[in-house]
Amino acid sequence: MAGIFALVALAVIVGFGVGRALGLNPRMALLVACGNAICGNSAIAAVAPVIDADGEEVAASIAFTAVLGVIVVLALPLLGGLIHLNGLQYGALAGLTVYAVPQVLAAAAPFGAVATQTGTVVKLVRVLMLGPVIFALSLIFRDRAPGAAKPGLTRLLPWFIVGFLVMIALRSLDLIPQPALAPMAAASSLLTVVAMAALGLQTDIRAVARAGGRVVAAVILSLGALVLLALVLIRLLGL
Repeated sequence: MAGIFALVALAVIVGFGVGRALGLNPRMALLVACGNAICGNSAIAAVAPVIDADGEEVAASIAFTAVLGVIVVLALPLLGGLIHLNGLQYGALAGLTVYAVPQVLAAAAPFGAVATQTGTVVKLVRVLMLGPVIFALSLIFRDRAPGAAKPGLTRLLPWFIVGFLVMIALRSLDLIPQPALAPMAAASSLLTVVAMAALGLQTDIRAVARAGGRVVAAVILSLGALVLLALVLIRLLGL
């Protein structure tokens, strides 16, 4: 867990540096960095009110991360096969780099159950970093413009993580009846498909052209740095 926290913090710093080097203003650079490092659109939406980002900055950063998230889901299994990762290693890579939880499931599925389970747990731990990051940014930007909106509790504490932990506890304590497990697993698969379709509905390829070249470059380079950092962490942990 400490490795995941360190990776997210370093990815935010590197992503911010890349954005600033490409000429993005500090708010836009932070939006791109946090979106890449934590959980894509959700992180951008949570960070925006804390740093007083305007609507145009939020729209531009969200537009490309939505499109790139789909590309990553399709391309990551090819990378995993190319560098000969096993299920555990690839699951960790997917959890450390893919934006949304349903996208992690889709990206990890080709490598089997171990990859899917590992990717899900790693991704949820990564999402937990949203709270500390927002808290740190709120201290840095505490003198922001008066009247700026504050993120609500649901932004600081994603409730699907609470639900995930509750289900783990119920399953571990054998409190879920055995006959209910198979229908629940089937429902889980169906809801995953629905979640992926919902992500597709909010993705507009035309938005890439409107995002601007510097934003596009910042997102791609930041994501590339995140993938490299994730591979280094996997190697250091000896997975």
